[in-house]
Amino acid sequence: MQYPSATIPPEQHIQIGALVFPNMDQIDLTGPFAVLSRLPNSSFQLIWKSTMPVRDHKGLRLLPDASLANAKPIDLLIVPGGPGQEDLMEDKQVLSFLTAQAGRAKCVFSVCTGALLCGAAGLLKGLEATTHWQSVQFLKYFGAVPKEQRVVIDRTFVSAAGLTAGMDGALKVAALLRGEAIAQAIQLDIQYAPEPPFDSGTPDRAPTEIVAKLKQTSEKLTAQRLATARRVAAKLGVRVDD
Repeated sequence: MQYPSATIPPEQHIQIGALVFPNMDQIDLTGPFAVLSRLPNSSFQLIWKSTMPVRDHKGLRLLPDASLANAKPIDLLIVPGGPGQEDLMEDKQVLSFLTAQAGRAKCVFSVCTGALLCGAAGLLKGLEATTHWQSVQFLKYFGAVPKEQRVVIDRTFVSAAGLTAGMDGALKVAALLRGEAIAQAIQLDIQYAPEPPFDSGTPDRAPTEIVAKLKQTSEKLTAQRLATARRVAAKLGVRVDD
């Protein structure tokens, strides 16, 4: 992909803000953090309803820097996902924060099911987007055009598929904001040259029995996400033929 000239001049500071929340998946944050915290002339803040620690769904403790009400104006808004995303889909405080910050941000970057949160905030209407392979079918309920790709860029919205795709997306965001040379230097600095030991990272490549087992494990959450997506679609005025 050929990137346009960096959208933010090097002398202009970039304020990065990432939403954190209970039962999120930390790699949706920490993978992109490893990349984007290395952007020259930038700073990074973690944001939640309070500055009390939150734990991701596997128990890792994260400490927010600012509350939703006290967050600095954001140039790059990062919205991670994870099981806890489902609890926020109709949370007016969180959705209002996302809408307000996205309105002034130069780029919005969702990772995994963070795209569903962006959708619930009305940020996906008319945009191409991706998310985790078990949730990509829900994007249509938010007026988005679902794409089964690892990273999708549509205007100022960048979405990454599940979990580790956040690092790929973050490198593309880095190129968009600071230029391709900076993104390449960051990739080399963190030695991001993945060579996975198994070719089972997507449902079309993994053994069918493993795909089936994973779907079965996630049945309850998937059903909840579908029900929530339908309710949100009605609120957003999005008509979907099931």
